[in-house]
Amino acid sequence: MALASERQELILALVRQSGTVRLADLVERLGVTAVTVRRDVTLLADRGLVQRVHGGVTRPSHPTPSAPTRPSGHTLIGMVVPTVEFYWPSVIKGAQGAVAAADGRLALRASAYDAREDRRQVAGLLDRGARALLVAPTVAGDAGADLLRWLGTLPVPVVLVERLPPPTLPTLALDAATTAHDLGAGLAVRHLVTLGHRRIAFITARFSPTTHALREGWRTSAAALGLEAPTDLEFEVPPYGSRGWTDTYDDVLRRCREARATALFIHSDGEAIGMVERARDHGLSVPGDLAVVSYDDEVAATSDPPLTAVRPPKHQLGTTAADLALSRLTSPPTRPIHRVHLWPTLVIRASCGAPGQEGAEGDAVSG
Repeated sequence: MALASERQELILALVRQSGTVRLADLVERLGVTAVTVRRDVTLLADRGLVQRVHGGVTRPSHPTPSAPTRPSGHTLIGMVVPTVEFYWPSVIKGAQGAVAAADGRLALRASAYDAREDRRQVAGLLDRGARALLVAPTVAGDAGADLLRWLGTLPVPVVLVERLPPPTLPTLALDAATTAHDLGAGLAVRHLVTLGHRRIAFITARFSPTTHALREGWRTSAAALGLEAPTDLEFEVPPYGSRGWTDTYDDVLRRCREARATALFIHSDGEAIGMVERARDHGLSVPGDLAVVSYDDEVAATSDPPLTAVRPPKHQLGTTAADLALSRLTSPPTRPIHRVHLWPTLVIRASCGAPGQEGAEGDAVSG
């Protein structure tokens, strides 16, 4: 039996070709029950892609555009993310809150950065009756491009989360909600430069699309500000607390000192806390000898001293993505594609020694 998404694509193709198609003909053509056909047609009609008529289905007649309304009933919104750890729990909660506020339900799947698994999970959610999808798919390489093309053909709204189509797919008509991670790295670099730092190292513990954007933002900002070429100031370390972490962190600190680095920009909080710990054990003062900025701000305030951190708007990102999907459900087909780009904020604490901040109880936030 064909997947629900495949059946619905065929129904749309037949309606576009013939104008009107009888339900009985769809049952025979698809080889499924009348109940299944009616369910598929209902989903397409709810999206405004077809119109139900007595005994059949026809092309929709679009009324004059009006202000969109929220979908009613317990609308199922599917969400596929690469992992439910690290960055994603706050994003998921934001999406869940927005969907619940619209009297809907969020169904979550994880896919482990694998294009085939992304597709399998999306298909499973469609079979469960998802009326819209929030997806953080794999976008790299041919497999990522093929996956994105497929997402663009689905009969339900798809909103990309923290992903954009590559330059090879410039006109892919999918909404997206993303964070300007490269700008966040720029906030960190510029803040450190205002404090007099000219040699700023970038340290990361894991590769992800976020890491790539942060690295590019760090490099671009350094070049724009006329800093020395940072090629010797880029390091990858194991996660804080993992086997052998102390030796690697000690080596990175030694190399940073040899390279005359006076500031560290670290992705993410745990690794920044570990680096501060090792610096102290080697008699280095933070912020006296090294200024530190972390990226994430999940637990940065618990460091000793509290870490200045760049805070991506994770919860708001999930809310924004869900709002885009819910709005698309009730908007006319003429609604333009929306690409929403959210800015991180810089939370200033004691780890950079900014004037008036060390020892302060509150946080100073800038953007």
